[in-house]
Amino acid sequence: MLNLQVRPCPEIALRSMQSAGIPPLLARLYAARGVSSPDQLKTRLIELLPYTHMKNIAAAAQRLADAIARGEQLLIVGDYDADGATASAVAMTGLAALGAKVGYLVPNRFEYGYGLSPEIVALAAAGKHGKPDLLITVDNGIAAHAGVEAARQLGIDVLVTDHHLPGDTLPDALIVNPNQPGCAFPSKHLAGVGVMFYVLLALRAELLKRGVFNEQTKPNLGELLDLVALGTVADVVKLDANNRLLVAQGLKRMREGKARPGIQALFAAAMKKAETAGAEDLGFVVGPRLNAAGRLADMTVGIECLLAEDMAHALPLARELDQLNRARREIEADMQDQALALLDGIQVADGASLTLFDPAWHQGVVGLLASRLKERHHRPTIIFADGGDGLLKGSGRAIPGLHLRDALDAVDRRAPGLILKFGGHAAAAGLTIRREHFNEFRALFEAVAQESLSAADLTRVIETDGELSAAEFTLENAQSLAGAVWGQGFPTPLFQAEFNVQSQRLVGEKHLKLRLSQPLTAKGGIQADAILFNQETPLPERIQAVYRLEVNEWNGSRNLQLNLVHWAGL
Repeated sequence: MLNLQVRPCPEIALRSMQSAGIPPLLARLYAARGVSSPDQLKTRLIELLPYTHMKNIAAAAQRLADAIARGEQLLIVGDYDADGATASAVAMTGLAALGAKVGYLVPNRFEYGYGLSPEIVALAAAGKHGKPDLLITVDNGIAAHAGVEAARQLGIDVLVTDHHLPGDTLPDALIVNPNQPGCAFPSKHLAGVGVMFYVLLALRAELLKRGVFNEQTKPNLGELLDLVALGTVADVVKLDANNRLLVAQGLKRMREGKARPGIQALFAAAMKKAETAGAEDLGFVVGPRLNAAGRLADMTVGIECLLAEDMAHALPLARELDQLNRARREIEADMQDQALALLDGIQVADGASLTLFDPAWHQGVVGLLASRLKERHHRPTIIFADGGDGLLKGSGRAIPGLHLRDALDAVDRRAPGLILKFGGHAAAAGLTIRREHFNEFRALFEAVAQESLSAADLTRVIETDGELSAAEFTLENAQSLAGAVWGQGFPTPLFQAEFNVQSQRLVGEKHLKLRLSQPLTAKGGIQADAILFNQETPLPERIQAVYRLEVNEWNGSRNLQLNLVHWAGL
């Protein structure tokens, strides 16, 4: 049997949703996700949290406006994941529209590693545009003490825009980051692309004040929201009310056929259409293809795709990204097989964490492998790959109950110098250690995990939204769910039930197409089509299942389908 737990649904919040005219099923789902007022569901741009609450953003806007007025050369220093790529594209497009001379540089993870390092500053100073006057970091920089100092020595100013958690000290630069000390911005969950979008809003307001634009001539920064939505979902930040608004607005542009060519091309490479996009498509279709460039090659390909002005330029780049993603899948599958073989000799249940290393593993895929193993074994997981020069570069994923960055900080305090550098969030982090310190790190991380996690934390519980009545098994409900914004911290609805398996057949060589039924009860009986992906072995006659209610589009028709995500025989 599956270990299931139904999300509680506060009655007061539920009544508030229903009295506002929200359909019963959606009202129940929203209330169970902490929405207590219909105001929290508003997605008009006028409801966006104002930029004025963000620390240093007025000073950043003034510095950028001065740079534009003086014709200074700006250089964006990006990151090699989807958040960094979309943030770079937002910065490039937005700053150019506001009159700036701007270029970009994104570190190759295999040559330079992450962020604004002294090496990247030197590369920037020797670039094709000559030494820049101002470096603008996007999705990085909050820990770039050495990089900022290197830029200062060369007479280059630095504006840091980031969202990662800061360390004990901040670099000596102008910083816009909702997570820095003293920042009163209510949402601490903006992605890097969201922070850069806010900086552009503040800059446009400053240029309006200076008379550079008026209300009729000001650039429409709303055109950047498809990029903001993609980066926000792909970076798996918490979808609080403000982030849901940004994502909803970006999806609206896509569904109206206003997505930029690069995003349309990425959908096309996956044989999908941006006009039918949902949040999950950004996370599981477009995001991985964009991320593949940073994992296996150079994110320049991804940024150029996002910056392409027409489909003729975007499509070849999107196809290249699609091929990289296929290669990434193959590498990841091989690494997962090797990791599972390593785990055969480890009693996972005895430990509170997993820390693994293999010299053959690929640096660009360790984060994905950590995520897969964390999901499979319900343990905080860190996977290391050979970083060259005697170093190991690792990526970790955490389970609820353990704040991963804080856990690494605890290891660092117990053994100063063991971790050469680290950074990240509660749920994900990256780090570098020396190869000879692997066993010591593994032992210390396990000790911290043991202290932080209870037996209950280490027991996998699948949260669901309970059972659906027969009357709720409708295509209309599935379409309503598809049109809403779900994601990290606002999870996609999952339902539970016991079913009879009436028929099953293998499709696509590795998926089961099912016909399920429930006997007639007081709640009614149902029959429904279902799909179970990556399952070749037939199911027993009766199952307990956790599923998503989805719309299946096939040959121009739309039908209700259950997508089984967990099951157990009865």
